[in-house]
Amino acid sequence: MQLWVYKHYKNKLYEVIWVAFHTETEEKMVLYKALYDNPNLAKEYWMRPYFVRPYDMFIENIVINWIEIPRFEYVWNKKYGEM
Repeated sequence: MQLWVYKHYKNKLYEVIWVAFHTETEEKMVLYKALYDNPNLAKEYWMRPYFVRPYDMFIENIVINWIEIPRFEYVWNKKYGEM
């Protein structure tokens, strides 16, 4: 997943940095960075903060208005510029 850009269902873009391993729960986690400024978190976490979410939650589908959609949708690969 490294260097891939995903769109959250709320239309914000994020760059996936890495998939990590949680040593206590043995759960896969996704480390990702906001690709937009976030003034609400800037004071404590920088203007474009990093986030972590369980891998299974990152790739799951959710239901919005009775329609099943991906929580995060693959948009493009920054390294290769593919869409």
